[in-house]
Amino acid sequence: MAEEPVWWKRGIVYQVYPRSFMDSDGDGTGDLPGVTQRLDYLQWLGVDALWLSPFYLSPMADFGYDVADYCDVDPLFGTLADFDALVDEAHRRGLKVLVDLVPNHTSDQHAWFQESRTSRDNPKRDWYLWADPAPGGGEPNNWLAAFGGSGWEWDDATGQYYFHRFLKEQPDLNWRNPDVRAAMWDAMRFWMERGVDGFRVDVIWLMSKDDQLRDDPVNPDYIPGDPEWNRVISTYSGGGGQIHEIVREMRQTVDEYPERVLIGEIYASPEETVSFYGENLDECHLPFNFHLVTAAWAARGFADFIVTYDRLVPEGGWPNWVIGNHDQPRIASRVGAEQARVAAMLLLTLRGTPTMYYGDEIGMRDVPIPPDRLVDPAGAVNPGMNRDPARTPMQWDASERAGFTTGEPWLPLAADAATANVAAQRDDPSSMLAFYRRLIALRQAEPALEIGDYQEVEADGDVLADLRRHGDRQFLVALNLGDGSTQLNLATTGLGGEVVLSTEGDREGEAVAGSVLLRPHEGVVVAAHGERRGGDRAMRYDGGLGD
Repeated sequence: MAEEPVWWKRGIVYQVYPRSFMDSDGDGTGDLPGVTQRLDYLQWLGVDALWLSPFYLSPMADFGYDVADYCDVDPLFGTLADFDALVDEAHRRGLKVLVDLVPNHTSDQHAWFQESRTSRDNPKRDWYLWADPAPGGGEPNNWLAAFGGSGWEWDDATGQYYFHRFLKEQPDLNWRNPDVRAAMWDAMRFWMERGVDGFRVDVIWLMSKDDQLRDDPVNPDYIPGDPEWNRVISTYSGGGGQIHEIVREMRQTVDEYPERVLIGEIYASPEETVSFYGENLDECHLPFNFHLVTAAWAARGFADFIVTYDRLVPEGGWPNWVIGNHDQPRIASRVGAEQARVAAMLLLTLRGTPTMYYGDEIGMRDVPIPPDRLVDPAGAVNPGMNRDPARTPMQWDASERAGFTTGEPWLPLAADAATANVAAQRDDPSSMLAFYRRLIALRQAEPALEIGDYQEVEADGDVLADLRRHGDRQFLVALNLGDGSTQLNLATTGLGGEVVLSTEGDREGEAVAGSVLLRPHEGVVVAAHGERRGGDRAMRYDGGLGD
């Protein structure tokens, strides 16, 4: 008998941005006790794990992604006791807890950097990337910062530059130094000892830097107006050759504790992304796959990518999917409110672990931010990079501040918060929230949708279709990514059945035979019978074996 799959293969991950989820003390900023107050909601929704964006001690130059202490909670979010209570209460409800790990860089206020910059011969000098000026003066090379300008910052006191991939307040660590690695592994153990079930690792693919500090090559495809850091290809500023060794050590640390998961943020080609599983599946359990976030919303492109990506995943590896996060425009703003339901059905029926972003389940959209309320440092450099619109407070009810806070919210609320909120949608069977909950419940009730194999079903135009199968159960998923009605012909497949869920909520029980009609922006899940015939684009199934 096959082993039960580890929880993160069957589970749904729900990203919580703590600043925006729930404020417990009225200061206008969400906090850890606020998250604890809303755990019953997450349990009711049906997700399996919550991933917390950073809550560490921080000057908040980049809202917690500038860490001043990896082993403490910033007072803005609460205390270590509050964190422990959150983990205990989550576990009591059967929810796993994942935390962000930000190992590429620290805050310039971190004790490590404060010591490092005191002198060139300080023991922690080599914990960061320091370099002399170029022979003719100026920055050591052409490495750029993601938020604009050079990645090198001059330090008058010691007469050298230090490198920062992001803000100058976020100096990069030197991951060639074994003491840096040991300190970070200890920080990971600190949180796992407190019950954390795993880590989402920030910019994991950029951690290793070239020891010769060679110039990055110029990007021949750069288009003026694109973010400045795209002028070069990060071959050396983010490809130092040791990254897989580093991630293997990180995985070894995670594996010291049972059933923990390691998830890596990687914006890269499919081939590079899957390399982070490791040659022996000894790196990330789940290298984040962002294709549904970054690619054009098009059925044929997705159909090709889904098959290609799955075949690239090494044997025994497990795919994952995501349609939104704290760095990207919200799905409902990218594809429209009607397609947002189709996107949800796509995310939660593909083979692999899905990650949801808070508020997507109620159809939250990007919120226009007045210039005087803009706080994102990326947006201050380039308005096109502003991430504030996707980070606005969760909309809980129709009260003046949407049930998020009794104070002034740190970012503006959506104009439709009085109608697009959890309380308004919770008991409305036609709402987005009710749809998400039915979709999650269906997925969790059917191993075919959780861990089954995947076969593409031939389709044309705007239709994306597949078959999920486990044992004697199989489900046809048919999605119309277009705004016109269309028919999916099933005559050559031998498939038929009945609709068990539709994005419109009005077709359950409808018989399907020969073809299935899809209205504009509609998706259906069909409990299918018959034998799948034709085509060779079948995907692997790992038998549900544990990790």
